[in-house]
Amino acid sequence: MDDKQFNVYRYKVDLGDVALFRTIASVGSLSAAARQLHSTPMSVSRRLAALEEELGVRLFHRTTRSLSLTPEGEAFLPHASGLIEAGDTALAALSSSGSSLAGVLKVTAPNIIGNALVVPVLAALLVENPALRVDLTLSDGVIDIATAGLDVAVRVALMKPSDMIASRLADNPFTLCASPEYVARFGQPVTTGDLVSHPCIKLHAMDTWPFMRGGELQRVRVEGPFGASTVDAVRAACLAGAGVALMTYWDVHELVAQGRLMRIALTDVDPVEIGIWAVIPTRTHVPPRVRAFIDLLRQRLHEGALQGV
Repeated sequence: MDDKQFNVYRYKVDLGDVALFRTIASVGSLSAAARQLHSTPMSVSRRLAALEEELGVRLFHRTTRSLSLTPEGEAFLPHASGLIEAGDTALAALSSSGSSLAGVLKVTAPNIIGNALVVPVLAALLVENPALRVDLTLSDGVIDIATAGLDVAVRVALMKPSDMIASRLADNPFTLCASPEYVARFGQPVTTGDLVSHPCIKLHAMDTWPFMRGGELQRVRVEGPFGASTVDAVRAACLAGAGVALMTYWDVHELVAQGRLMRIALTDVDPVEIGIWAVIPTRTHVPPRVRAFIDLLRQRLHEGALQGV
């Protein structure tokens, strides 16, 4: 039989080069991609050129000072992620034995919840699945998981399931707090109008605090001398008695239970009920390791809620 009969595919794309393309798009430069991949800029450039040659399009605009996606590159990026995910799923199915999970599970989560909840879940998965590897990114910012090549993002947000490919894992209402020492010295606010008389510890880009009044979302502008870029820092400042802070239940529940922070309930508003969500880049080709992580995190959150922790 003529070998040409088997040559029916238009492209012979190396998935490694597709992953390289996604990495370059994520980090924004050939040199940064080379460092992340433990390669050289010359090798990265050569492999990118080979991929562009195979696809018949230019994926990046390249100059000596900048690199940006072409329209073709922007169109190809989500499909590149799909190709990689499909390849990972196929290889995981081949390499895993029985119910064991395999491959690299790439997760991002906020700092406090990441350390308190996500890390123990990942550690438990590793114990039960020797072939599994974990890559965790902790950040209070919002990372584009498709561009960054991540499997799942754990997010604390006010969103609807239709906003993204997301599933709600647990309730996580906003909670107004202050330290017992602060309350002993300065008292505590009773209504939203009292907040102007208290130093409010603000997270950057959060000059207003959300509350519910009569079923409607209301944002109250707050002021204070202390601002911070992370929830960790806001919580630390609150513990130190620097003022009143608005955080979420899972950020402060242990400290409240220990008596190190006091929960403050305002009489004219109700807390906003936000949630903890698992966000994935696509509904297709979701690897078993991702499903297992989401299921176990949901279970741990449910157990913690039942215990009132």
